[in-house]
Amino acid sequence: MESSAQGAKIRDFVGSLARGLSVLRAFNADYPEMTLTEVAGRTRLTRAGARRFLLTLVELGYVRKNHRMFRLTPKVLELGYAFMASMPISERSQPYLKQVTEQTGESSSLAVLDTADIVYLARSSTRRILMPGIQVGTRLPASYTSLGRVLLAFKDEEEREQFLSGLMLEPRTRFSVTSKSALRKELVKIREQGYALVDQELEEGLRSLAVPVRDPANHVVAAINISTNAATVSIETMVRKFLPVLKKAAAEIQATLKV
Repeated sequence: MESSAQGAKIRDFVGSLARGLSVLRAFNADYPEMTLTEVAGRTRLTRAGARRFLLTLVELGYVRKNHRMFRLTPKVLELGYAFMASMPISERSQPYLKQVTEQTGESSSLAVLDTADIVYLARSSTRRILMPGIQVGTRLPASYTSLGRVLLAFKDEEEREQFLSGLMLEPRTRFSVTSKSALRKELVKIREQGYALVDQELEEGLRSLAVPVRDPANHVVAAINISTNAATVSIETMVRKFLPVLKKAAAEIQATLKV
């Protein structure tokens, strides 16, 4: 039965759609504008294939062509907006993240898990931003973020092992976990204590604390965190002073999901 289901998935897979999406994903902050040759190189498509996808996207209004250069148009935001509109937790969490920032003086965020990454859906920042590149839509590796570890810890054991089996750990700092066995133990610990604390594993000087957010069926659907400067806020302070604030905000966000 399983092989039959897998065969159906393969037969139903639309390769042209996948390649078209790869063209959209090829554009980013480092490559906001590209030639046909550059798009073909970044997507590993032939020039003829890349040209067809680009001109189709131009016709649909998602890409603009200016002489030899192509760039995305604001219409691409419709794709992201559709997701955000289907996730009311992003809008409902914003006032509670703001309260966390006001009470602690630190940045606070909400994120969900997407394969091996977390994706930020809401954020409340302070003026002294430690990681200025983080905004709604930013992706970071789940393995080295407090948000990601909480979300991974509360998956069932089979899902956690599946994640770990396909994981390639790429340490970000000298403090980063470097073995799957160490990460596995950390995830078990997080599940038992109900929160994750990551100390300078994503970026040196950055310390973060996260707790899960559950839906009405008690499933963990998101996580919220506080990020701070390791040089000014101790681990003891984070657990003693910030954790209760974070747990309260998570409970308040959860209450809005029941409405």
